[in-house]
Amino acid sequence: MRPPSPDPAAVAPTAVAGRSPHLAEGRGELSRAVTDALRSGGLPRCAPGAVLEADVWGEDLQLALYLLYELHYRGFGDVDDAREWDPDLLRLRQAMEARFLDALRTELSDAPRTVEDAFAPLLVEPVDLSGSLSHHLETEGELWQLREYAALRSLYHLKEADPHAWVIPRLTGRAKAAMVAIEYDEFGAGRADRIHAQLFADLMADLGLDPSYGRYLDHAPAPLLATVNLMSLLGLHRALRGALVGHFACVEVTSSPGSRRLANAMRRCGAGRAAEHFYAEHVEADAVHEQVVRHEVIGGLLSEEPALEADIAFGCASTVLLEDRLADHIRRAWGRGSSALRRPLP
Repeated sequence: MRPPSPDPAAVAPTAVAGRSPHLAEGRGELSRAVTDALRSGGLPRCAPGAVLEADVWGEDLQLALYLLYELHYRGFGDVDDAREWDPDLLRLRQAMEARFLDALRTELSDAPRTVEDAFAPLLVEPVDLSGSLSHHLETEGELWQLREYAALRSLYHLKEADPHAWVIPRLTGRAKAAMVAIEYDEFGAGRADRIHAQLFADLMADLGLDPSYGRYLDHAPAPLLATVNLMSLLGLHRALRGALVGHFACVEVTSSPGSRRLANAMRRCGAGRAAEHFYAEHVEADAVHEQVVRHEVIGGLLSEEPALEADIAFGCASTVLLEDRLADHIRRAWGRGSSALRRPLP
């Protein structure tokens, strides 16, 4: 049974809202400690062993991390901006990050350690697409599934390219020049209406969704939060700059084929011109970006810092791991005929 259709009267205007979002509701001890601390201006209060006892892939820890990372983006409307660098919040975040990184490294203990081995499987279109979420949406997906997919992805796409911009001051020479060139495209090449985050907001409006930044955080399950948290984790730490480049390269390498299928899905379901355009735009743009990021960003970085090769491979493997987890979560829910969100769309 499919979730209910949207109420068109409840849909917000098409624009990326400039105001900061409101805090989400906590989902456990850690995330409640974070939300309470942010609302009150006080310390995050949780049991000494709460971080170690929490499920690293679960709703509580992933939401707590997401909320703390958001302080470095737009913050929250009812939270003092000074909390971004609050030492007690940073201490709690550091403990959760250590668990997240350790879990990733444990899961990927047998993953490739070279750039060639990490990226080789991604450069060839698989013959069997039966497990591909974009293939499912292209061939048999329904409009309500496209709406859910867009609501989930909005947590990243409404700040598209922002996490990757943190790596720019940490690069030099060829790598920096190429990264800036790609980011220039991502941010609209000087035109506000062409910023990719705005194009995604337009897509959401076509689908009858609210394009306000952070609007669907309460709907997002842990597997989605983990994919966005990975970008923030890698972006905020200079020591992980190689992994962030690997993440960015993985996204660009895999984007074009998936975007082509999603553009077809939007067209087949009659989602609207803006909905189709967002993905059509990425088919051509990311095909070019793929070449630049592999040869110039990665190539330039390795020429300057060859010791970062294993980190680049780790960033790629981490991205694949978390995207596969998210796709499995969505496909299982839809296979049961139920919503992939924590709560159905209004």
